[in-house]
Amino acid sequence: MYEEEKLRAFGAVIGRLTAGEDLDRHQARECYRQVLLSEQPELQQGAFLAAHMAKGPTIEEIAGCWEAVLRYDTQTIEPQLAEPPCDIVGTGSDALKTVNVSSPVAVIAAACGVTVCKKGAQRVTGVSGASEIFAAFGLDLAAPLELARRSLEDHGLAYLPGESFLKSGWARLVQHMRFTSIFNIVGPLTMPCPQTDSLVLGVYRRDLARTMAEIARSIGVRRALFPYGTSQQHPPELGIDEVSVCGPTHCVELREGEIIEYTLTPEDFGLSTRRYEEIASRRDARGNALAALQVLAGRDQGPLADFLAANTAVVLTLTGKARDLKEGVDQARQAVATGRALDKLKELVATQNREPSRGLARLEGLLREAA
Repeated sequence: MYEEEKLRAFGAVIGRLTAGEDLDRHQARECYRQVLLSEQPELQQGAFLAAHMAKGPTIEEIAGCWEAVLRYDTQTIEPQLAEPPCDIVGTGSDALKTVNVSSPVAVIAAACGVTVCKKGAQRVTGVSGASEIFAAFGLDLAAPLELARRSLEDHGLAYLPGESFLKSGWARLVQHMRFTSIFNIVGPLTMPCPQTDSLVLGVYRRDLARTMAEIARSIGVRRALFPYGTSQQHPPELGIDEVSVCGPTHCVELREGEIIEYTLTPEDFGLSTRRYEEIASRRDARGNALAALQVLAGRDQGPLADFLAANTAVVLTLTGKARDLKEGVDQARQAVATGRALDKLKELVATQNREPSRGLARLEGLLREAA
């Protein structure tokens, strides 16, 4: 049974948020601790999450939530690596849904020599999350994190599903939520591999990019890029949580403690501006996985391939693997054309799997379908 005093105290916090009052970092951490550990009834948990987002979380509140997730709900891996890994992820909740980007980009970037420890989760507001895409590719989402550590050490690529490294609270909440919450902000900032020192994190709202950069700086991230893409066919408030090839992309970059803002256009990558419909999400997760796989296998060299190449290019420049964005696009295209990207995906599926042959058979079946 829940203690009446604790229920009332938590309810009072919900009332404060509804009235527009802010919490300090400690108060936010304590409230999110209670949510993560399910120390409040689900009705109060949902009311708290909704009230907090309606008010608008402050940087201190977000940092407090991040600390609660790290302290009470995150399982970590400690691989032996020659260089710190990069993470590539998005917040989701963007207005213009596209084919999944960070998942295939992680594969291409790893094929270009970046050590990538990507995290992700099941869909919350979109058609498919990273977990649905990698599961369609044949990855074993229920595999022990030890296999992810091995894949990262052996092949420079791992996928860590939030359903695995977030112990219970976050996974329980996200499984049932179909609305944007603070976890869309904090989830991409979690550190299941504490050695990660660079991050590309697409945001669903322009002003959120600066906020995320300030939070990243406060928690010790060394290099990070927070893009908010737009489409020339749509109002700027309808955006994409990726680098866009349909219009300008607002970027906030954190580099060694300094935060800078700038705009990128498709021309900066040596690319033509594309129509949103050419990169828009397919009807279901399988359709998105097929579309991404056609690019990884070199069978689609059109607008979607440009979209993935541009997003790979910013990873390569951020991590120092490419001198500029155009060189990054060329490297991404070469990784696909030579088969290195597809080989990297096969290595990932074979290693991060309790039944490698079954996972590879699923990937081969999808490849035949994508032909």
